[in-house]
Amino acid sequence: MLQQFLQDFGYFALFLGTFFEGETILVLAGFLAFREYMDIKLVMIVAFFGSYAGDQLWYFLGRKHGRKLLARKPRWQMMGDRALEHIRKHPDIWVLSFRFVYGLRTVMPVAIGLSGYPPGRYLLLNGIGAAIWAVALAQAAYHFGAVMEGMLGSIKKYELWVLGALLVLGFGLWVRRRFKNARLAKQIYEAEQAAARDEAKASTTPVE
Repeated sequence: MLQQFLQDFGYFALFLGTFFEGETILVLAGFLAFREYMDIKLVMIVAFFGSYAGDQLWYFLGRKHGRKLLARKPRWQMMGDRALEHIRKHPDIWVLSFRFVYGLRTVMPVAIGLSGYPPGRYLLLNGIGAAIWAVALAQAAYHFGAVMEGMLGSIKKYELWVLGALLVLGFGLWVRRRFKNARLAKQIYEAEQAAARDEAKASTTPVE
């Protein structure tokens, strides 16, 4: 059942997953490649194209609508402002490495586009970064499977447990980030409300 599903939809799901975010689904695909449900070379190629296409899209959206996109979420706004500071200091390094910093996958390409980074240079360095990311993460997950098999013997009877654990870990990180975003949004809202009250109070205080 698992093998049939992966043959029918596995690579398409991998492309969509890496297009929008990517870490968890690429790790799963790398492990499944070790178990021979998927081909490790195809996993790396599909992950590269998914990641590359997604980040090109976010970059061009950043060039055209960067401020509007970042303003949609308080955390994005704050992270986008910080990202712009980093990009202006070390632009090429960040284009190559932002995929390896958890939580920056969407915000950083938008900020890079907003910063005015040259499209042709981004096209090249984004491709290099996507290739390094796809190969490194897929190979790490593949060799994780080999290590697990070395420790447990035949991993076949444990594979569903390992897949479940990886899914739970990915979901846990997502939930943690959601709670962190909600807490940060509340703090920013309260700070803005306090600033508005102070400004209103200052404007109504009679000048002696």
